[in-house]
Amino acid sequence: MKAILTEKYGLPDVLRLAEVAKPVPKANEVLIKVRAASLNAFDWHMLLPDPFMVRLMGGGLLKPKNRILGTDMAGQVEAVGGKTAQFRPGDEVYGDLARWGCGACAEYACVPEEALAPKPGNMTFEQAAAAPMAALTALQGLRDKGRIQKGQKVLINGASGGVGTFAVQIAKYFGAEVTAVCSTMNMEKARRLGADHVIDYTREDFTKSGRQYDLILAANGFHPLAAYKRALAPGGSYVMTGGSMKQIFHAMLLAPWYSLTGGKKMGGITAQANRKDLVFMKERMEAGDVVPVIDRVYPLAGVPEALSYLLAGHARGKVVIQVEDPGSGR
Repeated sequence: MKAILTEKYGLPDVLRLAEVAKPVPKANEVLIKVRAASLNAFDWHMLLPDPFMVRLMGGGLLKPKNRILGTDMAGQVEAVGGKTAQFRPGDEVYGDLARWGCGACAEYACVPEEALAPKPGNMTFEQAAAAPMAALTALQGLRDKGRIQKGQKVLINGASGGVGTFAVQIAKYFGAEVTAVCSTMNMEKARRLGADHVIDYTREDFTKSGRQYDLILAANGFHPLAAYKRALAPGGSYVMTGGSMKQIFHAMLLAPWYSLTGGKKMGGITAQANRKDLVFMKERMEAGDVVPVIDRVYPLAGVPEALSYLLAGHARGKVVIQVEDPGSGR
């Protein structure tokens, strides 16, 4: 089978398309014919030679522990192990493979059943593949870490990216009054996703406006923690879901200290893939509460180019990989 291999750390040009052995499912695993995958900041964090991030995310010390790139995928069950019970050959599924060694950027992947959930019936494979890690990051950041409540004023910083586009829609589902922060070109998209208010960060710094919010979810760290704290209402919460290595490190180191004073909670979150939340998001997508936003679609061989585009930081939604040629009879 064809797969995108990561033999060493570096920029996307170290990736290569290669022929590797088709995996065989173990007793508790499912063999998936991958139809589509999507890329996340997680993927380039695991690829870049940053020792801190490599150790934090469980990668190899001298070279990548997981040779096949990719966490998010959607496809069809081709075979099942003897101890599996949830799925049968032919079932359409989607999932996040981060906890189980990645491997989504390949024609086939073997993963435990718990990594998967039924694919939303009204979504294409590309749409379904766009959801897992970004949607679960937004969901767990808002619901679990941020304790979102109906009627709260919630601000999403980085509202046009992969996590941000899901966060706007999920916050609206929970009944919040949502303010989206994005660039000028993405303001109309944020409104279409349901944002009640939109701030153009190229013209206004929301941390200096005097307005305060019950919950801030930062899909991009950008501002100093002190500025975010200033923009929180009394008793409010700040949740960081992504940013540069420096931003993530500062949040990990300083957020607990900032939370000790002023009655405002500050912290970060790394999504934990689980079937329960994948099923929850499946139901939200089938109900039309949440629709994945796809910026660009690349073929499997185009993963290096796709990752370079994502690394540039201007993706408007998710970057998706079409693993199977659409002319192959799908």
